[in-house]
Amino acid sequence: MTEPLHALLAPRAIAILGSSADFRKVSGRPLKHLLDKGYAGRIYPVNPRYETIGELRCYPSVGAIEAEVDLAIIVLPASEVLNAVRELGAKRVPAAIIFSSGFSEMGEAGRQLEREIVAAARASGVRLCGPNCLGLINAFDNVLATFSQYADADTPSGPVGFVTQSGAFGTAIAALARRRGLGLGYFVNTGNEADLNFAEIMAEVIRDPRIKIGAGYIEGLKNGDDFVALAEAAMEAGKPLVVTKVGRLGAGARAAASHTGSLAGDDVVFDGVARQHGVIRARNEEHMLDIVEVLAHCDLPQGAGVGLITQSGGAGVLMADRAQELGLSVPVLQPETQVALQKVIPGFGAVGNPVDVTGQFVADPNLLLESVKLMLADPHVDVGIVWFQLMEAHVEKLVKVLVEVRAQVSKPFVVCWVAAPEAGVKALRDNGIAVLRGAEPAVDAVAGLVHYAEARRKWLARREERKAIRVPAIDVPRAQIVSTMDGSRLLTELGVPHARSLLATSPDQAAQAAQTLGYPVVLKIESPDILHKTEAGGVILKLADDEAVKQAFVTIMERARHYDANARIEGVIVQAMAGGDTEFVIGLQNDPVFGVVLMAGLGGVLIEVLRDVAFRKVPLAPGEAEDMLEDLHGKAVLAGVRGQPPRDRAALTQMICAVSRLGAALGPRLATLDLNPIMVGERGATAVDWLLMLNDADGIAQHQPKAASG
Repeated sequence: MTEPLHALLAPRAIAILGSSADFRKVSGRPLKHLLDKGYAGRIYPVNPRYETIGELRCYPSVGAIEAEVDLAIIVLPASEVLNAVRELGAKRVPAAIIFSSGFSEMGEAGRQLEREIVAAARASGVRLCGPNCLGLINAFDNVLATFSQYADADTPSGPVGFVTQSGAFGTAIAALARRRGLGLGYFVNTGNEADLNFAEIMAEVIRDPRIKIGAGYIEGLKNGDDFVALAEAAMEAGKPLVVTKVGRLGAGARAAASHTGSLAGDDVVFDGVARQHGVIRARNEEHMLDIVEVLAHCDLPQGAGVGLITQSGGAGVLMADRAQELGLSVPVLQPETQVALQKVIPGFGAVGNPVDVTGQFVADPNLLLESVKLMLADPHVDVGIVWFQLMEAHVEKLVKVLVEVRAQVSKPFVVCWVAAPEAGVKALRDNGIAVLRGAEPAVDAVAGLVHYAEARRKWLARREERKAIRVPAIDVPRAQIVSTMDGSRLLTELGVPHARSLLATSPDQAAQAAQTLGYPVVLKIESPDILHKTEAGGVILKLADDEAVKQAFVTIMERARHYDANARIEGVIVQAMAGGDTEFVIGLQNDPVFGVVLMAGLGGVLIEVLRDVAFRKVPLAPGEAEDMLEDLHGKAVLAGVRGQPPRDRAALTQMICAVSRLGAALGPRLATLDLNPIMVGERGATAVDWLLMLNDADGIAQHQPKAASG
């Protein structure tokens, strides 16, 4: 039997269940498309009401087909789909596309029917795309297994594989791609994803050597591991993934007992995992296609230096501003480059970067040719953007110059042609030159190119780092709210620096513990029911002698009982004061899609106000931990401000990696871990408070803490 995913995308024989002789109907359109577009495989219409459809024999059932079938297209009412899937299993058909609606999108009854269909498919080895989907197009092999109106016009093949969870919006994106001259080698709509999901199908798409770029529209993910495996495979293959994921603000905070949980909405976790694995995230469909177009036509740049050539000083300034906002460099050109440009450009132009060639290049096309060549030859420039507007009367001349530029330079460049004549845009694209519609879209697309190139370089360089990660076997505590002392033992085992701590159950024990640790010390309430100690008045700092410690013990116990009279009080933690004056936070959260993820950011009581954090999937290599620090808006604080020395980033990186290994070791047992605050100084980083909550053995959270607010 053919491998199911290959059978889905490149079938040699297709059966259409519920096929109609009326090609205007949904049930007739797939057959029409297959015939019109010249599908070379065998087609088997299945419908007991017909003996033939056109020149094709029509079969009363799948079982009546004598030959093997790779793919079935099911165009039947929802009530008949379950039996159809069972018949496909009996026929040993490896894959099926279900157009039919009326399943999970319709409520509980539909969800139950969908579950029954999936169970039947899995029992018989049939993989399903859909239900409630438009199907797919493999333009290379003329597989038009769809009723989409996109297939009514030409479906040119090309290096882009597009997978979408939305049918109608996906069709609109495909149509926009076609207008740009971007050939979609594959178009796949996954629908309800009852069985095969976005990542599984995209992974098969990018295995095709004819596909160079994967593009996707995502509304939500069911299996984060599949998405990570897809991203890793794409990165190894050097095939960029560009996705538009919606639902940025829909999830919100999930867990009030944990800072990490309250900040770990679906989208921010997705964004972090995407960054970690080099997935390029686009804001919307036009942004996605801009990036795809640039990736399709440009080699990867070797750095982030952008050279800008315009016929408008204003456009140049706008692009320079946007480039810097996106983390790109707009370097001043080398003196020798500027001298060479001055010999080419009129005296009233500009040669520093942006380079303003003025409108004079219309009269002298060689001016533009030489200017672009000189700019791209500058050692600090890695990629160029050429901006101009209108030029209705000079299309042929401009196209000729830019094609010559393309032939004579080795570095990538794109064209931003505002209000461009259609003939000019088409001619450039036909010659493999990316054309963008505006200044900011051009810079945004180039940023996608640069950031992917950087991610790819890092990925290749860190192969050995990732292979060297070792996840330890640990003795997991049984309690779901792990005590401070048990947490301390785990942190010690994993090599996470933290403040020395002792548990005291009386004022005298507290004073003795303080003497052991050395003054000054901190006292903190220890209770599985008081998770936010500061709110309960359960923390007293900078205690310098025995009497102060004893009095603090009494005060903390009184405050705790006043805060929650029913709280279980285990005593008071006596802790050595830690050095460092910058607060940081590291946390772990068990995300329902991606599993254990790590959060890092500037810490303290304002963490949920500032929300300056980054997320990654565990475990992490040192370079990935460094990237997290670079993602923080407040990273300048770590570099030292107002004359203060830089903070110990290396210590933070090591701590992030150690905590990530703890998260990987705990796996589904982890509910959440907060190390907040971590005191970071010029030398070293020390966690001074930690909260670890575990799930039961099945990975299910049972404990609901009393003091879960805030």
